[in-house]
Formats: sequence, C-alpha cells, structure tokens
Amino acid sequence: MALDLYTKDNCIQCKMTKKFLMENNIEFGEHNISDHPEYINYLKEKGLRTVPVLEQDHAPIINGFRPDLLKKLAAQ
Repeated sequence: MALDLYTKDNCIQCKMTKKFLMENNIEFGEHNISDHPEYINYLKEKGLRTVPVLEQDHAPIINGFRPDLLKKLAAQ
C-alpha cells in the first residue's frame, strides 16, 4: 500500500494526521506544499483545496483530519 500525505507548515490537522500514521506504524511519504509549491497545482487538478490529503496509489482517500477514516485504514 503506497500512501502519500500532502501537508503544509503550521497545519495542526496535518500534524495530527502524521502523528496518527506514525503511531500506527503506517508507512507514508510526506509532501509539504510549503516546501514544494508544485504540489498545490497537483492537488487543485484533483479538486482538492485543503490539506492534509492522504492518497493511496495516486487516488485521494482522506481529505482533512478524519480520525474515523484513519482508524479504518489502520484496521486494514
């Protein structure tokens, strides 16, 4: 399962999502749009306007901090 997490600086929801993934030993790659603004257009093209965004195999599966969906992901 290839997961990519899109975040930005000073984003508490991003930090909480990242913390959940790490605490549940879920591997992911992080892409910070503050450091790499080219990802902003990538997300906009998918209709996404806020972070965090968690993608699996280049398809968005979670947008925002969603503990309910993260728990389901951890249970897989």
